[in-house]
Amino acid sequence: MHYFRYVGNRLCCEGVSVESLAKRYGTPLYVYSQRTLTEHFQKLDRAMAQVDHLICFAVKSNSNQAVLRTLADLGGGFDIVSEGELRRVMAAGGDPAKCAFAGVGKTEGEIEFALKQGVYSFNVESEPELERINRIAARLKKKAPVAVRVNPNVDAHTHAKISTGTYQHKFGIAYEQVEGVYARAARLKNLSLRGFQMHIGSQLTSVQPFEQAVQKVLPLVKRLKAAYGLEFVSIGGGLGIVYNPALESGLPRWWESRQAKTILTPTLYAARLVPLLKPLGLRVVMEPGRFISGNAGILVTRIEYVKRTGKKNFLIVDAAMNDLIRPAFYDAYHEIVPLRRKNGALVNSDVVGPICESGDFFAKDRPLPRSGEGDYLALLSAGAYGFVMASNYNTRSQAAEVLVNGKLSALVRERQPVAEIWAGENPAPWQV
Repeated sequence: MHYFRYVGNRLCCEGVSVESLAKRYGTPLYVYSQRTLTEHFQKLDRAMAQVDHLICFAVKSNSNQAVLRTLADLGGGFDIVSEGELRRVMAAGGDPAKCAFAGVGKTEGEIEFALKQGVYSFNVESEPELERINRIAARLKKKAPVAVRVNPNVDAHTHAKISTGTYQHKFGIAYEQVEGVYARAARLKNLSLRGFQMHIGSQLTSVQPFEQAVQKVLPLVKRLKAAYGLEFVSIGGGLGIVYNPALESGLPRWWESRQAKTILTPTLYAARLVPLLKPLGLRVVMEPGRFISGNAGILVTRIEYVKRTGKKNFLIVDAAMNDLIRPAFYDAYHEIVPLRRKNGALVNSDVVGPICESGDFFAKDRPLPRSGEGDYLALLSAGAYGFVMASNYNTRSQAAEVLVNGKLSALVRERQPVAEIWAGENPAPWQV
């Protein structure tokens, strides 16, 4: 569910014409729907109401201050993976005491900063990390709250680059080793064994992998709770969204049903997992990112040229892989629609950017309405892993971002001035 839809023949974000935003702020342009962010958070929150729970939004999916403030105002926590993300959360009004600090490579400086801010827990990925946290906590005369991340060796059946839950991945500690790790961690005097954590992957559209992983770790969690008095169990994130909706009569129907019978919903997720988790008597922590922000954002781009060759129709747009890398990096699908709805025959088109890489594309041989120079297109479901993965490749400025709330809109990130890209660079002393 999201609030990007046609009103008449014009694409709107909630109550605002997207074309009016493109003309006001230029393109490439990210546009976010506050109502979509809010409703996705609240749907998951309501679905899990039968258990004490904390929703920690994965900041890595979308770290814009306005997005974070929206979720902080709803009482949400945050899943962070760096000191920078923690500082972002704090700047947006988020509570460090609701932050879970994940990641395999936490530096000493990051651990010290997070301890001083009072984070909820460190999700620990290795025994050397436990020892480092204990050492830093001792120096600060603190007890560090930790949860060991178990690798349950469950295949999430997702893209290889976003799967995290099997023994071939760098994340977590092998299931068979976890009890021994907790026993050794219990002897480290400046650690508080607060919880248990797992995460099996991203963009999961079936409840089965979640259910399988929870069922596998339940006996282990019960034993650890009895032995160490754990307070919470974190089941990670990974709830997926539909990027490629069903087509009806060859026309995109993205503003209607998104395969409601098959897509993983909060209701289905909770119906299968809450009965397993509730008897534990532990707080349940979740770390969704894409589920909350993915369909809450679009990337708007302008067609610069239409180039026809003997075999191809290229729509060359002003957005590029530096703005949204998912198609180039993951071969990811993003639905593409015109800002002005058009009738007539569809034309198989390649939507490509201006960067000097053959991988700079958003779609290949995609049936799209016939378009011309100056027309605008929207790449849907771009609210997660969009701007946050942007770069300055080819010395291209990073896009502007806008947040819409009903009939209100605000520029929540200015377009990067080109000169800022090299502002921190200087000639070597011998070149002056």
